[in-house]
Amino acid sequence: MKKIKVSACVITYNQEDFLRKCLEGAISQIVNFDYEIVIGDDFSSDLSEQISREYAAKYPNLIRYKKRENNTGMIHNWQKTILECRGNYIAICEGDDYWTDPYKLQKQVDFLESNPEYVLTFHPVLILHPDGQIKEDHITNVPKNHETIESLAIYGNYIHTPSVVFRNVIKKFPEKMNESPIGDYFIYMLLAEFGKLKKLDDAMAVYRYGIGVHSSLSDQIQNEKWRKTLSLIHSEMKNNAIRNILYYKLEAEKLIERPYWLKKGMTSEQWLDAENLAPLISLKKLGAILKIKIFNKFRFSIR
Repeated sequence: MKKIKVSACVITYNQEDFLRKCLEGAISQIVNFDYEIVIGDDFSSDLSEQISREYAAKYPNLIRYKKRENNTGMIHNWQKTILECRGNYIAICEGDDYWTDPYKLQKQVDFLESNPEYVLTFHPVLILHPDGQIKEDHITNVPKNHETIESLAIYGNYIHTPSVVFRNVIKKFPEKMNESPIGDYFIYMLLAEFGKLKKLDDAMAVYRYGIGVHSSLSDQIQNEKWRKTLSLIHSEMKNNAIRNILYYKLEAEKLIERPYWLKKGMTSEQWLDAENLAPLISLKKLGAILKIKIFNKFRFSIR
């Protein structure tokens, strides 16, 4: 068996309209190493299975197709597919997104090979809207200091999924991840415990906006899912400093919900006292980066 250096992890569920574009971007990669494409199909009921099997038959030495026996949900399918990857590095692309640069994998792996202190690389993406327009990224803002787990905990998810290549270091996912509404940020936080994160300069992928489950939800539901995800990640972090950041971030998320206490006829100070959150008035104790205005500026859309 040849030694696989990179596994392209492609998860899909009923994405017959987009899957070919995704797979074409993966098979067109020009690399100087052996790699594979692992398709994790979460029991699709459309033509996604037929398309996947067609490509697997055409590229038997490159593509492995795995169909779940029933619909397990995105988080479980993601975990399962990642654990089925044999490469030293794993690249992620959901079935509705696609890669645009044939040298993407080579560029990202070259960096990781030369910089062992880094565990993950990512890059800018272009945003494809439902009306067909492709625009610069208006969803995320990558902070200048983006490389550490502290930054990832403070600023939230500033990494687009189809841009990621990371070291294959997660051998078992925590049980609580199965309860998480959001998978990608959970994975990035787990990875960041192993090393630093690096943003490369080139835009090498396209993310479809308004197609995924989370981007179609209301702001209120997105916020609820975001807070639940933060709470679950908080429970899994080994570093107490990171746990503290996530705790105060969760409390700051509550502070942003001003309409709640206004409807209750309270002042903000009364609400803080009632909820036993008065100490959060001095969030600057965690550093100026944790002030409410920072949270307002860097709260990103959840896909």
